[in-house]
Amino acid sequence: MANDQRTYRSGFLRELNKNFPLFLMALPGVVLLIAFSYLPLFGLIIAFKDVHYDVGILKSPWVGLKNFEFLFKTPDAFIITRNTLLYNFAFIVFGNLAAIATAIALSEMRSRFMAKFYQSVMFLPYFLSWVVVAYMAFAFLSIDLGILNTMVLPKLGLQPIAWYFETKPWPVILILANLWKYTGYNAVIYLAAITGIDPEYYEAALIDGASKWQQIKHITIPLLSPLVVVLVLLGIGRIFYADFGLFYQLPMNSGALYDVTNVIDTYVYRTLMGMNDIGMASAASFYQSIMGFILVLTSNLIVRRLDPEKALF
Repeated sequence: MANDQRTYRSGFLRELNKNFPLFLMALPGVVLLIAFSYLPLFGLIIAFKDVHYDVGILKSPWVGLKNFEFLFKTPDAFIITRNTLLYNFAFIVFGNLAAIATAIALSEMRSRFMAKFYQSVMFLPYFLSWVVVAYMAFAFLSIDLGILNTMVLPKLGLQPIAWYFETKPWPVILILANLWKYTGYNAVIYLAAITGIDPEYYEAALIDGASKWQQIKHITIPLLSPLVVVLVLLGIGRIFYADFGLFYQLPMNSGALYDVTNVIDTYVYRTLMGMNDIGMASAASFYQSIMGFILVLTSNLIVRRLDPEKALF
């Protein structure tokens, strides 16, 4: 055993000396990972405590699963869980389809200048805050002064709509807003993967008489599938987390829309604004993390059984 330890230590030191510049380059990332991902794991105990600020976290009394009752015993538990899952599922499906289609379209443009121009234009919404987007949407959806109610709907012979009180349009509005904001960002990822595909594949297909659609169908999409699997699995890992700004800022926190806009994150925020209990907030976050972790493992296991090479791990 002692010999094995000495052998391992000498091998590690030899590897460290050999690749010291690489280890040095990785050091800042490792430090940040430990500081912001591993050290905060200590905070998981907050979910099982009744935190009192005067005595601190460690000396606060344990309450077991009492903090989780706040989330599971509420009559809104089904609604917020349903909304969180269904919206995120729609974002994953439609988001990846839109990003792939956009990336392929950009890669097929003959003018590199126009391709870069459209890429920049579509990437811009990603940098806009949801607060800014919410007021941009308000300019269209305002009951009295909105562009839709004052200019578009009257010309179509339709009555004005109280957008912030009608629940039916909002699932579509939220999905479209998410696509508008994130499609450009995701398309850049897929475009980078398309750029890395060996041009000889397309040249050989062209010699064989393959049309552009056939090249996309039989070359581009199959070679993108490993990246699609990785991004979908990462998305599934976040399926219990909602984009707070999208569901809180965009609907202007309208109470009439809670049935279709209330998700786990907004529910926790609204509830804890009046209770100021970080234990309950931590319990909700812990629940989201555990469920996301389980879903990633399950999804990855399914992918591994179907095609081991495309599995995340």
